[in-house]
Amino acid sequence: MADASELSGGEESQEELMTPAELIAKLEEAWLNEKFSPELLENKSELVECVMEQITHMEENLQRVKKGDVKASVHRMEIDRIRFVLSSYLRSRLQKIEKFFPHVLEKEKSRADGDPSFLSPEEFAFAKEYLANTEVYLRNVALKHMPPNLQSIDMLKAVPEPCLDSFVFLRVKERQENILVEPETDEQREYVVDLDEGSQHLMRYRTIAPLVASGAVQLI
Repeated sequence: MADASELSGGEESQEELMTPAELIAKLEEAWLNEKFSPELLENKSELVECVMEQITHMEENLQRVKKGDVKASVHRMEIDRIRFVLSSYLRSRLQKIEKFFPHVLEKEKSRADGDPSFLSPEEFAFAKEYLANTEVYLRNVALKHMPPNLQSIDMLKAVPEPCLDSFVFLRVKERQENILVEPETDEQREYVVDLDEGSQHLMRYRTIAPLVASGAVQLI
């Protein structure tokens, strides 16, 4: 990967929490987690904004590179790669919102004060509009032609929930001990496992969802 800091101008203050390379690594981690998680994860609005600013800085500095310099092509490819990852991350989130919109809105509505939001303001507005449009469409196309007692629909029941019992691959970033694993059959019993740092596993998402949220494991 081309060094993003080479195009960032080198003007970062000492207050910067992450280098450009660390910023892109965080984006890739959020992207993979969102891509392979069956549910919508906590939004990363600040990370997205920082990456967009970084892309802008890189493109501005790219303009100052002499034409014909081989570095220009390499850095342009890196900018395009970052744009792809960012676009794919945002697209994955929108696809989940469209697929699970009533549950996403209910989860956002029921979260406690102080808990992180699962939706950015833009995503929240999109989800509400998507719900309203879906209800209008169903009413105009089907419900108004039904008997009066069938002219309402519970979206939470009509739209499937995310399947948290699906299996996912993961890599352990921080050692975890005494992880409770639910039995797969009635003959089995619950048991605990230790997850060593750097090890890879195939596990039920529900079991390791808190570890994904805390950053202790990475979906792959």
